[in-house]
Amino acid sequence: MSITKETELIGMQKASEAVAYTLREMRNYARPGMTTKQLDNYGATILSDWGAKSAPFLTYRFPGWTCISVNNEFCHGIPSDKKILKEGDLVNIDVSAELNGFWSDNGSSFVLGKDIHQHQKLIDASKQILHKAIYHIKGGVRISDIGHLIETEAKKRGYKVIKNLTGHGIGRSLHEEPNEIANYRDRFNPERFRKNAVVAIETFISTTSTYAETLNDGWTMVGNKGGFMAQHEHTIVVTDGKPIILTAMNEIWN
Repeated sequence: MSITKETELIGMQKASEAVAYTLREMRNYARPGMTTKQLDNYGATILSDWGAKSAPFLTYRFPGWTCISVNNEFCHGIPSDKKILKEGDLVNIDVSAELNGFWSDNGSSFVLGKDIHQHQKLIDASKQILHKAIYHIKGGVRISDIGHLIETEAKKRGYKVIKNLTGHGIGRSLHEEPNEIANYRDRFNPERFRKNAVVAIETFISTTSTYAETLNDGWTMVGNKGGFMAQHEHTIVVTDGKPIILTAMNEIWN
């Protein structure tokens, strides 16, 4: 969507606070020995307290309130009573929701407890690259140039990007135009970021894979060549200068 009046900005701010607060609190609540379903239930309670509804459930009938992916799962992991979190796990939580007709999206990868499997370097790369990408976005900038920046920064650090997972427009529904904000230079995408547009910018930084494939459960995605992936995501408003980070409350850069 494009912000055309103050009431729309306020609506986006409230929806974004709901998902950002939920993501932050879920990250803080996660403990070894907990199931991903328990963690999802906790997030569901927080979203409900805000009056927000799960975006993946509303849009796709996803079997959970949030997506929780662990270790070799890249994204869209289904919360489960059978999946028990362990010390050192690479966990990704993606929280998107609708509140009073406005939709917002954010995500974060993190190590649960001690970094016994050395995932922190990958996570830090994802965070830093997202920060650099977002602060290069303003009205008139080519979407493909931001993709080029993300991939270049990933390669500098010895990583790859996932080419079939992208950021997207958001606001009045979960996915809007621009439909694809890729993590590489898409030479076939002539679009530019527009001032006042609301977009979800995400990094998909990988150790070995360049494409994500869907498992038999119809949701969970893993790498075509295995390995691990870190994702971080903010919903922002594009301006002529520094963007407005609507989901700053998630504290993924802290």
